[in-house]
Amino acid sequence: MVQQDEQERRPQRALLHDPLLWPFAAAQRAGDACLWWLEGANALELHEEASLAWTTPNKLMLELATMRLRDFSGVVAEIPALVCAPYALHGALLADFAPGHSVVEALRYGGVERLYVTDWRSADSEMRFFSIDNYLADLNVAIDEIGPPVDLIGLCQGGWLSLIYAARFPKKVRRLALVGTPADMSVESKLSRMVAGTPEGVFEGFVNGEGGLVRGDHTLGFWTEPPDAAVTLQRSLKREEVRDRELLDRFNCWYAKTLDLPGVFYLQVVNWIFRENRLANGTFVALGRDVRLGRLQSPIFLLAGSDDEVVPAQQAMATAFLLGTPASLVQRAIAPSTHLGLFVGGRTLADSWPRIAEWLRSREPQLHAYGEL
Repeated sequence: MVQQDEQERRPQRALLHDPLLWPFAAAQRAGDACLWWLEGANALELHEEASLAWTTPNKLMLELATMRLRDFSGVVAEIPALVCAPYALHGALLADFAPGHSVVEALRYGGVERLYVTDWRSADSEMRFFSIDNYLADLNVAIDEIGPPVDLIGLCQGGWLSLIYAARFPKKVRRLALVGTPADMSVESKLSRMVAGTPEGVFEGFVNGEGGLVRGDHTLGFWTEPPDAAVTLQRSLKREEVRDRELLDRFNCWYAKTLDLPGVFYLQVVNWIFRENRLANGTFVALGRDVRLGRLQSPIFLLAGSDDEVVPAQQAMATAFLLGTPASLVQRAIAPSTHLGLFVGGRTLADSWPRIAEWLRSREPQLHAYGEL
């Protein structure tokens, strides 16, 4: 019995150590025990007010209700690329975390010189009714401001948002790179099983108990330690080394700084994406239009982690089978990485992301046909 209980706890532990998906696990635990704070949570308070600077110089291009659009461009280039960062417990700094651990830096080094990032805002009470459509609408405004067509690079949750956007506005997206992105929940993962096994009322109660928001600080209060920084960053870290200590402190500070999510958005993600699998079955409606992924023919690059505990490689790669993109225009790569390591891992950024940059720079013919909306 003890061995069985231990096996049942392991999938949940894996989720608890991925900051991008904690709001889901928190709702489940809120249903199991009415406990918001664990001892030691206050140890993170020293970090909460700290403001981390971006690694790569950038300018604020646009401010919208859901995001700040950041411009990391070096020179004026023909085709712009937009990194759609995750909108989960932590901020978009994940895309530009530190030297040697930055998606922005890797893409710039790889020759992607006109580059932008969605810096999503933490939700306040006025945003509690914001839906997925609100985020798609502001993403559309940002892309119009940049000037379509763009290359969209979606990270985790930002990946399925990018996929929805590309299907809704196919002529505005030239290429689509999805990294650690779940789209088809019929290919099971620990996360999809957890959501499916949690009563719907638990998620609704989690939101209602927080005034219509998913509070990042309350969610973070379930855990007293951040994920293993050395494993996540894919490097050896020694406290006695000044640079390693600074990187560890930065990681812990990033971990402690959380975002709040709108309750409506959160419940739509739980129900529409994970429970009902609307993206895969063709019933997702975005900004008043049906999103049929089978009619999307944009070139696509799928990057997955072999040790991804949240979005297993099989699930990430299954997205290709949902699209109308010809096989010749689909690129796939699997990196020896955990989930967060896909975005900040030094080895993954040095080995796998140059392939994405090279693919983005190539100019082979692209199909735009989408079919009748």
